[in-house]
Amino acid sequence: MNRLRPLLLCTTMLALPFVAHAQPVTGLYLGAGAGLNYLQGTESTLAGNAGAAARAAGISQSVEVNWQNGYAVVGSIGWGFGNGLRAEAEGFYRNNDYHGTTAAGLASRSNSGNIWQAGAMGNILYDLDLRRFGWAQPVFTPYIGAGIGWSHITQEDVRSDFRPTRSQVLTGSGDDDVFAFQGIAGAAFPLGGTGLSLTAEYRFFGTTEPTFTVTQRQTISNAVNVTRQGQENFNHSAMLGLRYVFNRPQPVVAAAVAPAPAAAPAPARTYLVFFDFDRADLTDRARQIIAEAAQAVNTTGTTRIEVAGHADRSGTPQYNQRLSQRRAEAVAAELSQRGISRSQITVQAFGESRPLVPTADGVREPQNRRVEIVLR
Repeated sequence: MNRLRPLLLCTTMLALPFVAHAQPVTGLYLGAGAGLNYLQGTESTLAGNAGAAARAAGISQSVEVNWQNGYAVVGSIGWGFGNGLRAEAEGFYRNNDYHGTTAAGLASRSNSGNIWQAGAMGNILYDLDLRRFGWAQPVFTPYIGAGIGWSHITQEDVRSDFRPTRSQVLTGSGDDDVFAFQGIAGAAFPLGGTGLSLTAEYRFFGTTEPTFTVTQRQTISNAVNVTRQGQENFNHSAMLGLRYVFNRPQPVVAAAVAPAPAAAPAPARTYLVFFDFDRADLTDRARQIIAEAAQAVNTTGTTRIEVAGHADRSGTPQYNQRLSQRRAEAVAAELSQRGISRSQITVQAFGESRPLVPTADGVREPQNRRVEIVLR
């Protein structure tokens, strides 16, 4: 993992002009996608009186139906809760042309027809925050989800002609309304700071079995058998799309993590003092950092010290403004106790307006609960 970090950092820096850092979706969004749809072939067997009639006429009871690769399009409107969870309503359309039928080992010689399905789904999705797995500034967000809904399926003028090998013609048509379900796995790639993201998805979409009218006709004896047959409906879709988030977060700058004070080469030295949630008192570690800053003032001849307080976005902006002021005053008081003249110190409070790590409203982010000490 340690060897991978430099490579991931270089990849992120190269992508910055084109791709923004991934953030949780917050608020209203719209999405759309399109791509390839593979409809699995199905096999069915005539049963009951229809099966008996088929056996008597010498017509095969086992029918395998296959479809050509088609296409799928989806559109959605959703809401992100800022914590990875999203809920959305989706409309879809899938279309596949008929490929052929195999009965008793014999394939049809002439085929035509089409099947299409359209409906609506309700989906629940979860965005995986890669920062929890050690990615400092991920440039994409993987997600998984599931949905249930309704689908209208229409089979139009499906025809299989087995002549001259077998004097039999199969035709199928009709429509049905069925219960639908799906699983989703994908990734979103933010495009700049526009709120727009490129999405890449795999979807497994299925329904309960729709039934259609199937007619089997022997051209020699002119025997005709008409029945209703159920048909499995399992689809695999690979799709590309776009998603637009209306309440887009602020982009994260490349230097979001401050360097260690001892290694900072810049003329101005910066020290970060962090605080516990909703607290303004100094921890032992905080006092140690302030002591290092005070020692640097004496050894470098610093004449101006800037002390700036900050807070995370948990709480109201007014409360966080006051909390950041108390934190800055606590750090300034500790510097004074360590021999730094108060006239050298400038105290400012920025509340939640300048996060080190931008987050959605209400998120507790430890790196944003801080005071910055800058030696000029």
